[in-house]
Amino acid sequence: MLKCRALWRKLAPLARSASTACRHNVKTTALNNGRRHVLVPATRMSTGPAAGGGGGNQNTLYVVLVGATCLGGGVYAYMTVRGDGKRYEERITEIASRSQKDPESLPPVVPEPEAEAAPTSDESIPAAEPEPSPTEPVPEPPAPSESEDSLSEPPLAALESAEESVTETSPEANSAAAPVVEEPPVSSEPQVNLVESAAEPAADAFPEEATSVVEEAAGEPVTEEPVTEEPVTEEPVTEAPPPLAAEPETVQDAPAEVESPPEAQPEAAPETESALLMIPSHAPYLLIGGGTASFAAARSIRARDPGAKVLIVTNEPNLPYMRPPLSKELWFSDDLSVTETLRFKQWNGKERSIYFQPSSFYVKPEDLSGAENGGVAVLTGKRVVHMDVRGNKVKLDDDTEISYDKCLIATGGEPRNLQVIEKAGDEVMKRITLFRKIEDFKSLDNVSRNANSITIIGGGFLGSEIACALGRRSLETGLEVIQMFPEKGNMGKVLPEYLSNWTTEKVKREGVKIVPEALVKSVAFKDDKLEILLKDGRQVKTDHIVAAVGLEPNVDLAKSAGLEVDSDFGGFRVNAELQARSNIWVAGDAACFYDIRLGRRRVEHHDHAVVSGRLAGENMTGANKPYWHQSMFWSDLGPDVGYEAIGIVDSSLPTVGIFAKATSKDTPKAATEQSGTGIRSESETEATATSAVASSTPAPVVEHKDEYGKGVIFYLRDKVVVGIILWNVFNRMPIARKIIKDGEEHVDLNEVAKLFNIHED
Repeated sequence: MLKCRALWRKLAPLARSASTACRHNVKTTALNNGRRHVLVPATRMSTGPAAGGGGGNQNTLYVVLVGATCLGGGVYAYMTVRGDGKRYEERITEIASRSQKDPESLPPVVPEPEAEAAPTSDESIPAAEPEPSPTEPVPEPPAPSESEDSLSEPPLAALESAEESVTETSPEANSAAAPVVEEPPVSSEPQVNLVESAAEPAADAFPEEATSVVEEAAGEPVTEEPVTEEPVTEEPVTEAPPPLAAEPETVQDAPAEVESPPEAQPEAAPETESALLMIPSHAPYLLIGGGTASFAAARSIRARDPGAKVLIVTNEPNLPYMRPPLSKELWFSDDLSVTETLRFKQWNGKERSIYFQPSSFYVKPEDLSGAENGGVAVLTGKRVVHMDVRGNKVKLDDDTEISYDKCLIATGGEPRNLQVIEKAGDEVMKRITLFRKIEDFKSLDNVSRNANSITIIGGGFLGSEIACALGRRSLETGLEVIQMFPEKGNMGKVLPEYLSNWTTEKVKREGVKIVPEALVKSVAFKDDKLEILLKDGRQVKTDHIVAAVGLEPNVDLAKSAGLEVDSDFGGFRVNAELQARSNIWVAGDAACFYDIRLGRRRVEHHDHAVVSGRLAGENMTGANKPYWHQSMFWSDLGPDVGYEAIGIVDSSLPTVGIFAKATSKDTPKAATEQSGTGIRSESETEATATSAVASSTPAPVVEHKDEYGKGVIFYLRDKVVVGIILWNVFNRMPIARKIIKDGEEHVDLNEVAKLFNIHED
């Protein structure tokens, strides 16, 4: 716009002269032609000049002059635009290299006579000075004020020289200068656009940092000197938006040249700066949640894309870890410092850490962007509170924004609590544990060593495992352990009634007092005890309560992201490829996925987190695979009794159980010794069953007897097997997986049970 206005001033006099000449010529020509028709007969032929002689030659001359003027104007405009572009590139190059030079040695940039920098008056120039100055950082200023002055002189000199050149080139342009003074923003518009477009990434990466620089460091740019331990070497033009760039640039460069007293440095500034620098502004693969599903996805992404850069954001303070040992092996450790080391012995005696990988496996978040070979970084203690799916970015709880190319939501869930407990008051809530995380294990371990009584509410997997673990400890310490649940027996929603009753007796032998068919009516704190009142009038007094009543999938991001939540199963609703929307996948406990064999489901188990996370990671790299693999889950009631399950296992479905006598090899401990791992899904998930060979041994059926050593329980829906539990039968999961995948109707399940070789010693 600036150059067009300058060009118009130069061409306007010529245009007006040409226009006047044309009008005069046309008028004269019309008059002459009019007279010609009157005075000259139409039939007269003559080789000499007609009346008004010389008119034709004059018209031709005018046409030539006008054409030459237009041609000259076009050539002049082309040369001017071309020259302005060349000078623009030279100016940008000079600005980018200015940080390497002494500002006093820089000559003022004066545009060529035909260039129009800005036809503004002297009063309008100072208004534009603050905007170009951020693009010209000075590395060696003697003082902040001198630095600002040295930066403002070259643009001022350039503008004044440009204005003088305009006056000398076109005297008539002076008459048009007055209205231009009323538009000072126009003169600075190209520079503002240049800096803003170049600085947008820095503004998105550090929004809070830029604001704090303006509010706190105005006039004192060297107050954040400690930040400069890692100077930024990129082009200064691209560091920050125009109003904010001067301060960050001074902060980065000043410590090398300017020395300020230590007492002038605020102590909080370096911590804030370093905290912000740890958060990358962009992650090609962003994984929300730091659990098993996220780690499995990260490992899968790196396997298919070795150079991938993966960022895991978790609100927990820990690196990704496995949750099953929190309610199993960790409780049986003889090491008193197990809560600190988080290392445990598996049933086979081998020691292992709860963490998937040590800290050396991961890349630091601040180093992820520059990692040559990519890597996996974990940003701990941060929660994603908002998702912009159109802009492909998320906002953290500290208002920091991170953009992404592909995103996985693996937020897991939060343990449920009973409403009667939530309404009971603070004194009751102080004595409640919702068991889920490492901190919950540490807290409950401490309580179990100091309390006299602990009550577990819940008869599912988690509640029964914790009850057995604490019951085993109670045999040594005298701790009273009570387990209550609304069902008739342990695992009442999963196991058939006869097997649930057997499990209940097993838990009792572990030192646990069982309170079945218990519906909690109220909880109160009286006389330093928690009083649990049941709806049938029974009352239980205890010191501490562990609520293990299920998991609520964490779908807080559904609203901001516009994702669908399943009304029946809960969780983010995804397709068979675990995709919720373009570039967004969901895995783990929070995914309500479509199982192409069993229909829509949501699973809350370790192996499902591994399987779904791995599948989501593959699909994020373009695999486009559906959910074919059936995940399994397992539960151990100590080292001697355990089971593995797959598919839909619901006690409301018809079941058929085939059992056999157990041997010393049919225990979780023996299975661990054989597989070499306590996380049995790690060995069995990878295995596949190509063809099952049935045992030739007859299959004696043990129905509803008091002893169930080992066996197979089939769950049927429309006469088709949809779920299988292997009771004290281990390392046979690929066979069960194939049976469910085939989806066939079986006439005699005794023959199917032979596939598991349960009748062989």
